[in-house]
Amino acid sequence: MKENMLDVLLYLFEHCVDDELAIHPDEETIRNQLSAAGFEETDIKKAFHWLESLAQPQEGSEAPAPEHAVKAGGTGGESAAPPALRIYTREEMDKIGPRSRALILFLEQMDILKPATRELVIDRIMALETEDMDLEGVRWVILMVLFNQPGQEAGYGLLEDFVLDETRIRDHLH
Repeated sequence: MKENMLDVLLYLFEHCVDDELAIHPDEETIRNQLSAAGFEETDIKKAFHWLESLAQPQEGSEAPAPEHAVKAGGTGGESAAPPALRIYTREEMDKIGPRSRALILFLEQMDILKPATRELVIDRIMALETEDMDLEGVRWVILMVLFNQPGQEAGYGLLEDFVLDETRIRDHLH
């Protein structure tokens, strides 16, 4: 069975996150556990790097506006910010299929994902070494991003209850 970085991340998320929403602090123990579970050292290193990159936007007080997100309408003088219009690049569209993009849009419209969080989700999907992501993989990436973002506990809880329930997601996307 060919394991990859996403498999390592899923294993970490399922086995190393406790009930208090904190990852076990001893990295060496986790690395040994992953190695004992049969994961390759290169995939373990890549997974830890992916997680470190996920944590970087948390260091600032607020995530900067992504350069490639285009604001639709408005002059900046209005009291409420206009909605962001997201245009996917060809590479993003090749990797993130239409159903996955629809899920991301739906979660943003439901105010579970904010534009900055959406951009982080897309960035983390693109950082994975897969040609294309299936819907299940995208769901897990979204969960991992929300889990690691401060102030996203409500969104994480809704997503955990809503997105992972196959029948409810199908009803809302079709």
